Amino acid sequence: MPVNCRGRSDTRPVTLCLREFFVSDNPCWNSTASIENLRRRAAIIAAIRTFFAEKDVLEVDTPVMSNGAVSDPYIDTIECRYQPLVGGEVELKYLQSSPEYAMKRLLASGSGAIYQISKAFRNGEVGRRHNPEFSMLEWYRPGFDHRRLMDEVAELLLPLLGLSEAVKYSYAQVFESHLGVDPHHADLDTLRGVAAEHIDSDYQDDNRDNWLNLLMSHVIEPRLASEGAVFVYDYPASQAALAKVSEDAQGRAVAERFELFVHGVELANGYHELTDAAEQARRFDADNRQRRSESLPERPVDHLLIEALEQGMPDCAGVAVGIDRLVMQAIGTDNIADVIAFPLPRA
Repeated sequence: MPVNCRGRSDTRPVTLCLREFFVSDNPCWNSTASIENLRRRAAIIAAIRTFFAEKDVLEVDTPVMSNGAVSDPYIDTIECRYQPLVGGEVELKYLQSSPEYAMKRLLASGSGAIYQISKAFRNGEVGRRHNPEFSMLEWYRPGFDHRRLMDEVAELLLPLLGLSEAVKYSYAQVFESHLGVDPHHADLDTLRGVAAEHIDSDYQDDNRDNWLNLLMSHVIEPRLASEGAVFVYDYPASQAALAKVSEDAQGRAVAERFELFVHGVELANGYHELTDAAEQARRFDADNRQRRSESLPERPVDHLLIEALEQGMPDCAGVAVGIDRLVMQAIGTDNIADVIAFPLPRA
């Protein structure tokens, strides 16, 4: 199975994945998902809305097209072009890979607790668990940290999946338990050596975090499958993304973030959100430097988010959940085409 720079093994060349969708006795105009599965999907989304209504969390709606783009070097944003009907120049826009930036601007505007179920877009991500256009649930809780938000994620998702409990491990615990290595301090050569013991691959990279991602996705995540629902929290500070950084009990710098894995599949990614505008701007610049170093396209910084943080965003925690993957887990399928009506080849 090919490996990309983030260690994923379930994204493949588009032509191979399109063939999977098209090789069927059914005509290509119809839905790949059964109507029964679509009813189950609708029921799950209705239950999500009921959950937040009962907690007085406001449902919001933000644009999917924006002047700014996600900063993550390994998310390729889909570009689009806007041209006024009368005069004006063509403007380059981006289909959002997450409603995060706009929702944070709402938080800074005084919205209070909010959630959104929206379409999101990521270029090139096609596979049994990926479609370039997908559905995302995202919510933000002022006054919560990442640990408190983990509890609410479990409260919402576990009943939908027929699960009664989730276990929680720190990032250090899963690496030490499964690989015998401290992910916060292991050097590049050590990580390469550990990977060679467990993965048959000619993967080459000088980025330490990419090796951690590779080991997480190819060794640790499959081993978590037997444990049902598993939260992994306190990632290395170098993987903070948009999360705050603090020290753990051992004095290690950690990112205050978590991921939820169900049967070895990532369903949710949450942060105790960064609210420091200057630090956020520094991280955006660092992301673009990394893009340049790896010959990836640079993306424009979302200055409106920086301005919102300068005005003041409340201390909060936020999380994104893949709706399609959630439904996949609920009905017991490993193919995203079973839970969406028209994946890319039939769109």
